[in-house]
Amino acid sequence: MTVDDDQLDRSFAALADPVRRAMIARLSRGPATVNELAEPFPITKQAVSRHIQVLEAAGLITRTRDGQRRPCHLVPAALEALTSWIDEYRLETERRFRRMDALLNTVKEKDQ
Repeated sequence: MTVDDDQLDRSFAALADPVRRAMIARLSRGPATVNELAEPFPITKQAVSRHIQVLEAAGLITRTRDGQRRPCHLVPAALEALTSWIDEYRLETERRFRRMDALLNTVKEKDQ
């Protein structure tokens, strides 16, 4: 799953909020209803619903219908895409540091 700039913006904006990060953490353990997601927070159900809408719009979660229940589910591929994007820059930075270390070691050996 490749991520375009708009998708990155929506995902990182969604994850910028601690309540939404906690919801993602809860959903990583399995599906949950709105009431189950709302349980640990001292906020209104309307606020919880808004947080869920933001996570859905970012493509981080989905909702399904199971009779009367509408459980929320984490979209692992969306998180994997974000991880891949981050890893790309982390790996490049690590390569640069390794090259700099090698250069410094060469200079250090010449000075000895």
